[in-house]
Amino acid sequence: MIHVRQLTKRYGDNAVLRGIDLDAAAGEFVVVLGESGAGKSTLLRCMNRLVAADSGQLRLDGIDVMQCGDTRALRRRVAMIFQHHHVVPRLTALKNVLTGRLGAMSTLASVLHCFRDEDVALAHECLARVGLAHKAHERADALSGGQMQRVGIARALAQQPRVILADEPVASLDPHTSRKVLQYLRDASRDLGITVLCNLHQVDYARAFADRIVGLNGGRVVFDGAAGSLCQSAVDRIYRHPAGPADAGGIAPPPAARLVVSSGARA
Repeated sequence: MIHVRQLTKRYGDNAVLRGIDLDAAAGEFVVVLGESGAGKSTLLRCMNRLVAADSGQLRLDGIDVMQCGDTRALRRRVAMIFQHHHVVPRLTALKNVLTGRLGAMSTLASVLHCFRDEDVALAHECLARVGLAHKAHERADALSGGQMQRVGIARALAQQPRVILADEPVASLDPHTSRKVLQYLRDASRDLGITVLCNLHQVDYARAFADRIVGLNGGRVVFDGAAGSLCQSAVDRIYRHPAGPADAGGIAPPPAARLVVSSGARA
């Protein structure tokens, strides 16, 4: 579903991605860990062509992203969830979710917001999947931050994507809400066969919800394995200073990167 080989990206003299190799299968939930500046967000933005990679191979659901001239076709298959929900405050939750169908509509229908009955039914289904069926007709600005993020997930699901890219989707949420949001993403991955690539900072969430974890440090993959195989030495490799190993001038991982897993993380 996702196939990346030797992907590179520079911003001026700053090499952000330095030869990334990564694969993800259909229905797999992959968490990408790394410090700020490790290249996590740039990797996701290269995947949906918000930014153009400099070199390498990048294929999503059979599409050669590096050579793709039709980004509209790509973005119909790839949904994006950001740290900030990006809902339209004056629209209801239902209408926000329906905007996820715009890419599948004709230009005139999308401009006029002429949604088919089946699109409306799908939007209701997506809201129900994230536990917000009862909020369908409430304005988004009347919802909590966690509820707005769940509307963002429902909107992504309404695209009926093959891939969801989630860039720090729980960074601004409390722990209880964060676990609920990640649970909804994991359920969508398993129930609908959607490949989810999710950037996180929280090691305990990664271990609790991911099928696989990929660790980035300094624009390179320094760990790629099953969530259960992430040991403290691997965490140290992910969060050490990119200039060298921890015993040669590197820094210790931040407290949030210690391997502490809550017993209720999967609830």
